[in-house]
Amino acid sequence: MRVISCIATEHNLWLVLLAAFLCVTGCWVTSGLFQRTRKTDGIQAKGWLVLTAVAAGSSIWCTHFVAMLAYDPGAPIFFEPLLTMASLIIAIIGTGLGFACATSGGRYMAPVGGAIVGLAISAMHYTGMAAYHVAGIVEWDSAYVAASVLIAIAFGAVALAQWVRGQSRNALFIGTGVLVLAIVGLHFTGMAAVSVTPMSFVTGGTNPSVLEAMAVSVAIVGLLIAGTGAVSYLIDERMRFENYERLQQLALNDALTGLPNRTSFTDYLVNEIERAAETDGTKVAVIGIDLDRFKEINDLRGHAAGDHALKMVARRLARLLKDGEFTARLGGDEFAAIKRFTEQSDLLDFVARLEKALFQPLRFDDFEIVTGASIGVAVYPLDGEDCERLVSNADLAMYRAKADVQQAVCFYESAMDEAARDRRALANDLRHAIDRGDLALHYQLQASVLTGEVTGYEALLRWRHPERGMIPPSEFIPIAEENGSIQAIGEWVLRTACRQAAGWHNGHKVAVNLSPKQLSHSNLPKLIHEILLETGLPARRLELELTESAIIADKARTLHALRQIRALGVTIAIDDFGTGYSSLDTLRSFPFDKIKLDRSFMGDIEQSPQAKAIVRAVLALGRSLEIPVLAEGVETKIQLSILQQEGCNEAQGFLLGRPQPLGKIIEANFGPEIVEEAMETTVSVRLPLKRLGR
Repeated sequence: MRVISCIATEHNLWLVLLAAFLCVTGCWVTSGLFQRTRKTDGIQAKGWLVLTAVAAGSSIWCTHFVAMLAYDPGAPIFFEPLLTMASLIIAIIGTGLGFACATSGGRYMAPVGGAIVGLAISAMHYTGMAAYHVAGIVEWDSAYVAASVLIAIAFGAVALAQWVRGQSRNALFIGTGVLVLAIVGLHFTGMAAVSVTPMSFVTGGTNPSVLEAMAVSVAIVGLLIAGTGAVSYLIDERMRFENYERLQQLALNDALTGLPNRTSFTDYLVNEIERAAETDGTKVAVIGIDLDRFKEINDLRGHAAGDHALKMVARRLARLLKDGEFTARLGGDEFAAIKRFTEQSDLLDFVARLEKALFQPLRFDDFEIVTGASIGVAVYPLDGEDCERLVSNADLAMYRAKADVQQAVCFYESAMDEAARDRRALANDLRHAIDRGDLALHYQLQASVLTGEVTGYEALLRWRHPERGMIPPSEFIPIAEENGSIQAIGEWVLRTACRQAAGWHNGHKVAVNLSPKQLSHSNLPKLIHEILLETGLPARRLELELTESAIIADKARTLHALRQIRALGVTIAIDDFGTGYSSLDTLRSFPFDKIKLDRSFMGDIEQSPQAKAIVRAVLALGRSLEIPVLAEGVETKIQLSILQQEGCNEAQGFLLGRPQPLGKIIEANFGPEIVEEAMETTVSVRLPLKRLGR
């Protein structure tokens, strides 16, 4: 009751309300700054801690000072300057120590820090009271003094505990309110402890107008300080929001085109699938888009033009969107779209609009090109019930569209596209075949037609899949050429064949096939030289086979590389002669060491006079050019007899020997004692080969 009567009878109530407003405002600003301190670290956290302490200490001090000016002791008063300033410093430093303790992370540090804040409030108050001089006799009630300090400590501990560890949604508000009670409770309980008896010779107190003016001035300064803290908080909050939006923009949108990126695409698709699952008759189409001639733009006009083309395509896709439609750039020249629909006609309309936009010409100053696109469509729930399956099936349909020059848009078809999926799975397994040791070389002998003497062996690649067993070369070699793994497989074959042949004691040649991609590598002669040195195989015992199509791709460059290889002592054979180009100009341009007659002629040579005539002509050509001819695909004695009659030099085929592992060939020809020596291999791989297996 004494506290209430003190407020009601001994204070200017409107100044009390001003002090309360100042206290609430300051505590609210302090709560925001304190939370910012907790969410930062390092030097930034220290800066926010100082700002929090200044805002809290000045608000507490201004509240105390205004409330002191609201107190009417009935006698003149004045304030000692040094102690008054000391009380402000105590408030700032004390609260700073308390906030630092509360944010240190210990289990009980928040209430301990709050207790320190309470002690700082108490120290500030009673230091300020020591600076408060009144013309009268001042008496103190120690019980009220002790109660005021306990109130400040207890409420301060609760306030910071709420700010740091409060579980309620309103913990921040509760903590702020309790801190207000700590400040107000201490002050007015402390004032209730004071009893002033004016001196008898004093006839009046200090002019109330002067006190009110001082109180308003102090309140304005306090609000300015609190306002500065609030503005700092708001500026930081705005900057954080803008940075968050910028990061979110970067995280969810493509930096080049501004379209949503793969992450946004996936999130949107998941939401659309969930929405469609809850609505009868609603379907969702996933549309994969791949630009057809984007590489041509980069090659002809540079990457800047390529980026400009992507931006133009992105703008066109963004402009055509309607409700329930979505487009994104997934990367490179790959885009994707999503369409929510109930009628098939709506989907067809959307796809038609996409196709029209993608096939419009792109103009670059004096250059114009139609990129075109391959478009694949998969529909939920018919073609898949989850995001990954739909995207995968749309990709399969898109690849089918890319392979079909007559059709730009393909819808997913299970029968056709599952075969493509199986092919992609096989391609993925092929990439790991070398590391797993699934590849092996078989050898097929080559023999003299006249004497039957073995002249060499052709290395043929075999793949034993861990689950599917033996995969035919006609199936996996094209896959390897498509996905680029032919590069690694090719070098493995070349290196392994050379190392194994180096262990043969009869000096036979080993023949290895080269592909157009391998011949396009400028370092091929250097690599072959390194492999010969590494394996110890004499260059004259290595024969490289290539088709004329491998030469035609870049004739001048290829012939230059072949001359470098031949200078090493390696022999060069032209393979599959009689099919494809089979240009006499190629034979004239390069001195091949051998012509390999294509196996297709052997199948018809017994019944077809035309086939026999072609074989005779090729053999005559070889004799005139002094190039030996080897006939492939010899499977019967009659075929061999015809070759003998026509003067063919060498033959290869099932009649003479089927492809076999190295161990069986060596054991049959040289005995088991040298099999282990000759089987040493290595698996360091880089280059591509074509027709590595048959």
